[in-house]
Amino acid sequence: MKSTLSIWLDAARPKTLPLAIASIAIGSSLAYTDGHFSFPITFLALLTATLLQILSNLANDYGDTVQGTDNDNRIGPIRGLQQGVITQAGMKKAIMVNIGLIIISGLALVFYALQSPTSILSFIGLGLLSILSSIAYTMGSKPYGYVGLGDISVFTFFGLLGVLGTYFLHTGTMSPTLLLPAIGCGFFAVGVLNINNMRDIENDTVSNKRTMVVRIGTERAKCYHLMLITAGWVMLTLYLSLHVSTPLLALTMLLPLVLVFKHGKTIWNIEHPREFIPMMPDMVKCAIVSNLIFAVTLVIGN
Repeated sequence: MKSTLSIWLDAARPKTLPLAIASIAIGSSLAYTDGHFSFPITFLALLTATLLQILSNLANDYGDTVQGTDNDNRIGPIRGLQQGVITQAGMKKAIMVNIGLIIISGLALVFYALQSPTSILSFIGLGLLSILSSIAYTMGSKPYGYVGLGDISVFTFFGLLGVLGTYFLHTGTMSPTLLLPAIGCGFFAVGVLNINNMRDIENDTVSNKRTMVVRIGTERAKCYHLMLITAGWVMLTLYLSLHVSTPLLALTMLLPLVLVFKHGKTIWNIEHPREFIPMMPDMVKCAIVSNLIFAVTLVIGN
């Protein structure tokens, strides 16, 4: 019998949390190389992003359970709500507590980092949008995750907003060239979602959850996946080669390239949805190693 703490830790899905951390790490490393870095901003950004990821996970469990998608036919980890060890009322309370913590952490971050009323209001708006996006993915009468918009949301919040927003909080400025690492980070995050959706394609199809994978089919989703991880690596490597003291430092990105190549080859040869189960942590590893090596090399190379 699992303890209450263990049950809720499983519900938070700690293995997915590095995705939220990655975008903050990249945004902070970019700011550092431009002569701007604040530990309190980095800490509060990491805390807020992690809480948002947990909110997304809790809301996803609740929404898929209510919609009937998380059932006995689903492949993958059995969630607490499915097992009955967490009640729907208990999950609702956890979601509300999590939202409260996000608001506290987010407001502390915004008011510490920003001075301009316009910037403060803009980031408060983005924060509320992030909360709404986390909830509306599978919850509500018209969850956008059920019409194939999850990929766009993940790319936006775990790529563009995570990286560019963090950079702006540190520096108060923005540059078009920052889109390269932001897009790269976002592509890797979408890759994680795509693995999840390829694993769940059979049950999602029956449950009328029209994810991107359900819409295009597994074989095309494999091609889509290879494009995501390849383009993600290229974006990070290209920016690194142009913004370090010597382009040779960009050779550090060969390490994640080996992981990405091996991962992609395995994905291409998969024939049954169940085979995607071990590929989820493998994809997370590819994303984290790529993003962190990029961030560390960028700091060292400047």
